Amino acid sequence: MTSLALPSPENLQRAVQALRAAEVIAYPTEAVWGLGCDPFSEAAVRRLLALKQRGENKGLIIIAADIAQLEPWLGGLDSLQRARVEATWPGPYTWIVPAPAAPRWLRGEHATLALRVSAHAGVQALCRAWGGPLVSTSANRSGEVPFAEAVALQQDFGAALGYILSGQLGGDSRPSEIRDAISGVVLRSR
Repeated sequence: MTSLALPSPENLQRAVQALRAAEVIAYPTEAVWGLGCDPFSEAAVRRLLALKQRGENKGLIIIAADIAQLEPWLGGLDSLQRARVEATWPGPYTWIVPAPAAPRWLRGEHATLALRVSAHAGVQALCRAWGGPLVSTSANRSGEVPFAEAVALQQDFGAALGYILSGQLGGDSRPSEIRDAISGVVLRSR
């Protein structure tokens, strides 16, 4: 886990209020600023996709503070696959797991879902304050470079966001590695 200052309880509460109102929030992650929302709110996810100008066919990543928050989506893994996944969390590893019952607005055109347990202390605090996992995607429009500065993020997305949770990036220079949980194949390396 990174040793960053945690967001204040007041700021976490403001972020949670925005999430409960089906709004999109921004927050610092390991490498770049992220956009997030309630994964169980189709309206919130559609708002996030519109902000990013991204089609829903690609699917989204779900982040969590710990494995327990992702438990509902890990049932399609056998014990060896699950052990392989759990050995990398928390950390910069996103795993594609079978999730045919997950809402289409999360999985896109796939029968799978991308999951990650974050090692970023602020992200963990946010997910714990929220009480569950969040949709998480880089703060940028499709095809553009993700924001690494809060000021630029505010200038571009500010009015469209329900809240911007202050904090520090985790210092990673690369996005998370993406692996298939069934085969172990690396789909995007670090």
